[in-house]
Amino acid sequence: MSSGAVLALLVAAGFAATLGILIKYFGVVQLVAGYDPDRVTDDEGLADFIGTNILYVATLLVLVGVVEYTEPFDGDGTEAVWIAFVVVLLGLTARMIVGSRRYEASE
Repeated sequence: MSSGAVLALLVAAGFAATLGILIKYFGVVQLVAGYDPDRVTDDEGLADFIGTNILYVATLLVLVGVVEYTEPFDGDGTEAVWIAFVVVLLGLTARMIVGSRRYEASE
């Protein structure tokens, strides 16, 4: 893969890490999509949960960037890496959506 694409992955990882740090360590829950202060009962818990998962996404992006840069599979495993990336990313996304509901008051 070109170094430009690897750089793009690392920039995306930096952006995701920045968001994760802001949410987890500084409690900026307003960055969470769909955040409603009237429904959320535990802002700190939500910030910790979502921030941690976004940091997992950042780590995943760095790992894919490293694999793409080093090309350990000589081009044969590139598709498998991207398929695994999409599957893990969708899993983390689903985990954040479902898990964030425990921090909301039920109607």
